[in-house]
Amino acid sequence: MCGAPQAPAPCGHEEEQQLSTETSRTADTDLLSTILRSLDDDKAENIVSIGLTGKTSIADHMVVASGRSQRHVGATADHLLRTLKENGFGTAKVEGMPSCDWVLIDAGDVIVHIFRPEVREFYNIEKMWSADIPVEPVAAHA
Repeated sequence: MCGAPQAPAPCGHEEEQQLSTETSRTADTDLLSTILRSLDDDKAENIVSIGLTGKTSIADHMVVASGRSQRHVGATADHLLRTLKENGFGTAKVEGMPSCDWVLIDAGDVIVHIFRPEVREFYNIEKMWSADIPVEPVAAHA
């Protein structure tokens, strides 16, 4: 065609990409909510959610929590793994279950650390990951 240049006709890819991004954000929010709810239900202590967007590409969020003992850490981690699977988030990768001093659960867009209090205090990973962005405490449900 002759004349003024015309914008290309929409082919739907932009809408698909926008929907994909919105679906991804909703899935991330659902995953984080499921994790926080599970930890709260299991009486994990000092639950903290740290936003990682802009800091690293390994995940969007990090959740740090404490258990009162090795048994509590292990039981909380085991329950969280079952909850994630039952809610359609798949099988997460886990490290640290044999000793249960520090259990790391990689749920994809959310990394979860469950510590015994002494171990958490020693490593102090909240300070390292929240250097520029303030830590967001999670209010416990009454």
